[in-house]
Amino acid sequence: MRQRVWLQRLFQIGLIVSLAGCGATASTPVPEPVQTVAPTIVPLPKPSLTDSPQFDGANAMEFAKAQMQWIPRDTGTPGWQANGDWIVQTLLEYGWDVEEQFFNVPENKKGRNIIAKRGTGPLVLLGAHYDARRYADNDPDPNKRMQPVPAANDGASGVAVLLELARVLKPERLNEEVWLVFFDAEDNGTIGEWGWTLGSIDLAPKLETAPKAVVIVDMIGDADQQIYLEQSSTPALRAEIWQQAADLGYTTFISETKHHVLDDHTAFLQQGFSAADLIDFDYPYWHTTNDTIDKLSAAALEAVGRTLEEWLTKN
Repeated sequence: MRQRVWLQRLFQIGLIVSLAGCGATASTPVPEPVQTVAPTIVPLPKPSLTDSPQFDGANAMEFAKAQMQWIPRDTGTPGWQANGDWIVQTLLEYGWDVEEQFFNVPENKKGRNIIAKRGTGPLVLLGAHYDARRYADNDPDPNKRMQPVPAANDGASGVAVLLELARVLKPERLNEEVWLVFFDAEDNGTIGEWGWTLGSIDLAPKLETAPKAVVIVDMIGDADQQIYLEQSSTPALRAEIWQQAADLGYTTFISETKHHVLDDHTAFLQQGFSAADLIDFDYPYWHTTNDTIDKLSAAALEAVGRTLEEWLTKN
């Protein structure tokens, strides 16, 4: 019965959508954010985690590995649905208040942003996208370019960092209201009618409270990690984060500007908010079938996670 109620709820909010055909963006009004209850899904084996009071890279790696059971994970697929439900379930188990925001995307589908909230005070938003690119169109093998991207780094790594932060960021450690936002529909730009970063484009102008800072983590798990200063990011904010990384001894944060990236921080910059993108855009397996879990390292995930944990709890 509980499963039937959950499925009925999904139909009511338009989350279960047709996976076939291609049409114009739906014109149905987008529902307001709804409070989330624990979804009734088949219980999954829980990642084997330590109970460290600090961010643990090994835990983050377990969160990344868990997502690899769902390929493909592009918006509207069963893997995307299951991955999103698992994210919601994990956040609720860690005691966060969770909301889902639904929005229209191409092919008459619905996107779903997942927002976890905790703490009081000025708003700080940490984000990552949880969808994956539908086609590996950057693959060196032309025969593989219509295959889905496994998205270990370009998707799962950022989600893994946020979920491990969800574990360790207890309310008593926070001096701000923290949102962990799992953006949908980031990564299918230029495929048919799809654009880039649709989830953040939907959310940014709807914020009723101006965030003190927005920090996006994307493609940050590469074992050969090199995180340069992203050119469009707010200089003062990125300087704070890079200084925090230096204070912790992480040399993979490189204090040189290199790439100018269109990412989920862009929509917030366009609203006049302070925003920064933490991204290793020199990742050689970007949008290929080789973006697999063996390319990630716990040390890389920990460098980003510990930096953000310390930055957040000091502010």
